[in-house]
Amino acid sequence: MALTVIGLSGAVSHDPSAALYIDGKLVAAAEEERFVRDKHARNRMPFEAAKFCLDYAGIKPAEVDAVAIPFAPISIFGKARWHYAQRYWYAPDRGLDAIFAGNRRYHRYRKRIEGCLQELGFDLGRTEIVPVEHHLAHASSAYHCSGFQEKTAILGIDGKGEYATTFFGYGENGRIHKIKEFFDPDSLGGLYGAITEYLGFEMLDGEYKVMGMAPYGDPTRYDFSRLARFENGELIVNTDYANVIGLRRYKENGKGYYFSPKLIEWLGPRRAGDMADDPYVHYAASMQKLFEDMSLQMMDYYLGDILRETGKLAFAGGGALNVKLNQKIIARPEVKELFVQPASGDSGTAIGAASYVSVQRGVPVEKMDHVYLGPRYSNEEVIAACQAHPGKPRWEKIGAGDTAVPQRIAKILADGNPVAWFQGRMEFGPRALGGRSILGCPSVAGVADRINAQIKFRERWRPFCPSMLDTVGPQMLQSGHPAPFMTFTFEVAEEWKARVPEVVHEDGTSRAQVLRREYNPRYYDLMLEMEKLTGNGVVLNTSLNRRGEPMICSPVDALNMFFGSDLEYLVMEDVLVVKQRR
Repeated sequence: MALTVIGLSGAVSHDPSAALYIDGKLVAAAEEERFVRDKHARNRMPFEAAKFCLDYAGIKPAEVDAVAIPFAPISIFGKARWHYAQRYWYAPDRGLDAIFAGNRRYHRYRKRIEGCLQELGFDLGRTEIVPVEHHLAHASSAYHCSGFQEKTAILGIDGKGEYATTFFGYGENGRIHKIKEFFDPDSLGGLYGAITEYLGFEMLDGEYKVMGMAPYGDPTRYDFSRLARFENGELIVNTDYANVIGLRRYKENGKGYYFSPKLIEWLGPRRAGDMADDPYVHYAASMQKLFEDMSLQMMDYYLGDILRETGKLAFAGGGALNVKLNQKIIARPEVKELFVQPASGDSGTAIGAASYVSVQRGVPVEKMDHVYLGPRYSNEEVIAACQAHPGKPRWEKIGAGDTAVPQRIAKILADGNPVAWFQGRMEFGPRALGGRSILGCPSVAGVADRINAQIKFRERWRPFCPSMLDTVGPQMLQSGHPAPFMTFTFEVAEEWKARVPEVVHEDGTSRAQVLRREYNPRYYDLMLEMEKLTGNGVVLNTSLNRRGEPMICSPVDALNMFFGSDLEYLVMEDVLVVKQRR
């Protein structure tokens, strides 16, 4: 009997997604935002994403054995709800609510999931919905997808799930054991999010911008130690300043923030505009340093013994997308290998919940080697989209043969032109990895600025990342650590800083994808062609979208973006679309 489990996320009102496991194989996974064209798809259910997964696998709702959801009821007899009530003493309405109606969010979410399932054609009387604690889902998405056979330390850092904010545990023989959790408001992820808001970005969207800004600042200029401390094995966030609720929040134009007026008194007005300037770059640097230092202290305290034993660590939760922290973790002598779930944010909990239930039912899941899990489109569908599009695109089908597209596109890139690259199945998670990407030649001076100004319309100080051949990775990054998902930064070798300057950040690092050919042959072959033309088997790679929009899913989305930007070249499968220069 085959075991079919679908995971549906969206419990924390953002990043709904769906993931489908059949007999331990991750067959399909997608985020709702890509289909509905609304970044983070807030307050939606993963209807289109689930529909895609079922359609792709060719299965009917009646064939699904279990629906796993990454949110569960939390007992009043544990510490979580009491901790929340005690720490939020200044908002007694919230505290009492946590004690007397502490699973209200779970019940509301479950009702919405049931409505979504009915819309999809599920018979609720015959459908088993299995709740998995949010942080256990994160832990499963890291450990069960890592492929590690040895005893594995598991770390989870995010804003919060039901009540938990941080998870320490270990995996052994396919089972996850919880060592310790911290609870709201004691959340490093939440604190980083609050400072993200103070620095003028959106929480759950702008944290990587703070991380990109940090190298421009001096982390010793301002002492952020008053914001949080870790002592006697407990994390305590200072709720005089951040992770605040109710009346303690700072308000501006009717909107409440996760920091207090006291933070404004201390640091000055909230940042506005697109400039990364003094003192805000220093604040970003100080927050990043505090986050790194405290994460490493907590990791040592709870996971140090396991790491010294086997050296394996699996990491998920929004905090795991902090690539600078990950670079520091890899540098630790006791860490032999770090697996970061590529969709570490809440969209990845669909994979986590589904994998957890699969393993619980005796079907281990395979290692997650790639993220090409979304829809793909044929040449015929691409041509039909071109013919129907009001922009009347000029298109041609590039000659037959496996090398025709890589050769043609490599030449356009080497001539200094950015190219929108739409190939194969769409990626799952926040990183473009050669399925839906904008590419540039990293040795052409100014190509990053050109992409920023003409296409991405994003802040000038944000770094661009390289994808590279697996033969290049160890030379350029001075490391043999696996890096398939752009979840780590590496110190770039001096020679390569001069060779590919457009993908080296202010601090001399790159957030890199090191690709093995078996996972994306056409993208790999493009880089081989680039190596022939430029001497470097590296491309500049950023996601195929404009600022504030989700990554492109379909050919129609790609054409809409193409005509809404200054891009001149778009290749979708074997079809090249060229815009006439004005």
